[in-house]
Amino acid sequence: MKLRFIVVAALSPLLFFAPAQAQQTEMQRDYATAQRALAAGDTDGALKIFERLSHANPDVAEIHATIGVIYFQQGDYPEALKQLDEAKRIKPELPKLDGLIAMSQAELGDYKVALPELEQTFRTAQDEPVKRMSGLELERAYTALQQDSKAVEVALELQRLFPSDPEVLYHNERIFGNFAFLTVQKLVAVAPDSIWRQQATAEAKESEGSFEDAIAAYQKILAIDPKHRGIHYRIGRCLRERERHTHHPEDLTNAMAEFQQELKLNPDNANASYEIGELHRLAGENDAAKTYFEAALKIYPDFPEANLGLGTVLVSMGQPAKALPYLKTAIANDPNDDASWYRLSLAERALGHKAEQEEAMKQFLKLHDNEGTSRAESVRDVSRQEVKQTPASSSGTAP
Repeated sequence: MKLRFIVVAALSPLLFFAPAQAQQTEMQRDYATAQRALAAGDTDGALKIFERLSHANPDVAEIHATIGVIYFQQGDYPEALKQLDEAKRIKPELPKLDGLIAMSQAELGDYKVALPELEQTFRTAQDEPVKRMSGLELERAYTALQQDSKAVEVALELQRLFPSDPEVLYHNERIFGNFAFLTVQKLVAVAPDSIWRQQATAEAKESEGSFEDAIAAYQKILAIDPKHRGIHYRIGRCLRERERHTHHPEDLTNAMAEFQQELKLNPDNANASYEIGELHRLAGENDAAKTYFEAALKIYPDFPEANLGLGTVLVSMGQPAKALPYLKTAIANDPNDDASWYRLSLAERALGHKAEQEEAMKQFLKLHDNEGTSRAESVRDVSRQEVKQTPASSSGTAP
């Protein structure tokens, strides 16, 4: 259903009026016909009837308001504004009128005039459709008036209120992207040779998958400040991601060195401890992996990947009972991770828990078959653990 049709329903108090006693029979009949047409989606038919009513009763504000709402729905904003202004002239106290006038003004590009009432409507509206649309119009107004930080504030509030609304998400992505671009442009203007300018460039290259360029940009930061925290970690992540595509083992060796260097600068970097533990785990070095996973969990006990890593090495070391709480914590914090369910199934099998093992395997197979859509990226920006092949049965070891 289109947004503006929803707004018409939300503004339904504008559509009711009480005709004078002498006119009630004929007006009520026409009014009821128009309402039925609106309910059936025949806005053109309803509009003709309301316009006829308006010609016969030019001083009835509710009729002008209704016509204005219909024109707004149809996208005829000049005519909508004309009718809404007339309704306000006749009956200023008519509810919700000012907000719709402001939204019409915004649609016509008159953002400065519309802004105060859009702000008021967005702040006070109780009807969700009106709240939503006034917010979207307010975003546009702030952006057009170059009040970008205020546009971001509205976008964040709309995302909180309507987290799964595709139109809200679409417009918010543009607002957040624009704000990020403007911020980087300002950074370039005020500090073109700063570490932060270099870091913005490096992170952009990394996000594009241009790992060699990203590494070069990160190394420029270290040339300026060899002790700048987080940079060795980022270089290590670039090397790990590059290795996934090139399969050059020296990238893993170099990544290990970068993560270890990061820990020297910042011993509380749980991500670096995890990455070192994971590289040891992949190399079959369970004792060393266990040490680093435990170190990461001392800093961040709910770290899902570190819980999964520690649970995995404990199963490999023949300690499935000790592994269970870590694997269950990993699942509690990231229930869509197929690797956690698979390794839990191995622990349950080792303990002889047949029902629990089968349930864990069922969840694994469900997620593994839909891995492309069900598995979220790690919010901590670390290497995810994978199950590289679907087991034919519940036996085997986790890769």
